[in-house]
Amino acid sequence: MVDQVTICECFARDGLQHEETFLPTDTKIAIIDAIADAGFQRIEATSYSHPDHVPAFRDAGQVLAGVPRRTGVAYKATCPNPTAVRRALADAEAGFGADELSFLVSATESHTQRNLRTTRAGQWERVAEMARLADRRFTLVGVISVAFGCPFEGPVSSDGVVADFERFAELGVDLVTIGDTTGLATPRTVAELFGRVLKDYPEVPAVAHFHNTRGTALANCVAALDAGCRHFDSSLGGVGGHPQQITYGQGMTGNVATEDLVNAFESMGVATGLDIDLVTAASRRCEEALGRPLHSMVARAGWGLNVMRGESQ
Repeated sequence: MVDQVTICECFARDGLQHEETFLPTDTKIAIIDAIADAGFQRIEATSYSHPDHVPAFRDAGQVLAGVPRRTGVAYKATCPNPTAVRRALADAEAGFGADELSFLVSATESHTQRNLRTTRAGQWERVAEMARLADRRFTLVGVISVAFGCPFEGPVSSDGVVADFERFAELGVDLVTIGDTTGLATPRTVAELFGRVLKDYPEVPAVAHFHNTRGTALANCVAALDAGCRHFDSSLGGVGGHPQQITYGQGMTGNVATEDLVNAFESMGVATGLDIDLVTAASRRCEEALGRPLHSMVARAGWGLNVMRGESQ
């Protein structure tokens, strides 16, 4: 059997929320289409965040209405509260809604208050209401932010993260994302936490979401893979981070770069199901859209697989 992973491409949401300049709707749609061309089966397309709080996604409905629908490709939208789910339902009724919805919680009180403007208890009440409203019309993805450490409170108990994972499982979500929001995870802490949730909740796939703030994201992805994880989030060019209007953390806060993650996995014999040439084309389109070189090492050095095969870059 071929070892295989599923990578959700997050450039259009987690990537763009950190950008200062609003990317035109048509540009977003063209990038998402190029991402789908490359073979991604899960694409984080937008967020139903309040446009005053996260203006990067004030065109959420227009983006979802404009992306071409393809068999086997699921588009995901983030929902921070019940109002967001109602917007998602309205778009679904209009015929162009998301296929997946992400529901957010933070592992600490301080990050919850800063990022979601409520308490942890209040956010869990919201999430329960959101799941009720969604009524199984979407694939539901629970997201646990700052799972490996908080910029305000420091270390985070893995017991608390496992308890949050269990709460999501009890609500009937289809996947649970464990997010290293500010790049504080290490391969050892990743192996311990993913080993626990994969053993205790085998019926709910865990998704690895690592930021490269301290240069450990790729190593952490391999640690999650070795622990049994087969679902990963990444962003072309390694862009992303917290919303532009929220300030915390230091340095480069972006996600693990998709190009580098795909190169590592494919070089290890782990299939991603992606077309490397078309991943390269999507990567270039992202750089052109943002008007600068991004953070992928592979985008600068070329694909390791090509070098090993003696092919030109």
